[in-house]
Amino acid sequence: MISIRLSEEEYGALKRLRAATDARSVSDMTRAAMRVLLIGKGNREHTLAIDLARCSTQLMNIEKKLNRLASKITAIEPSTTTD
Repeated sequence: MISIRLSEEEYGALKRLRAATDARSVSDMTRAAMRVLLIGKGNREHTLAIDLARCSTQLMNIEKKLNRLASKITAIEPSTTTD
């Protein structure tokens, strides 16, 4: 048994990936992904699921960085109003 901590966003991404890959559960999907990583066994769908999970994580990180950047830009820019 392995226990890991995930953020709510990461767990949400895993649940969405589970639904997209029609895996029976997040645990089954995670086991299959670990099997592919550790011993190279698994099918093409599971390999694609791992790639999709990596992309999803990277996109979430980019989104967080863009949100932080947007907040900084908003704080620097003077408010403009249009009449």
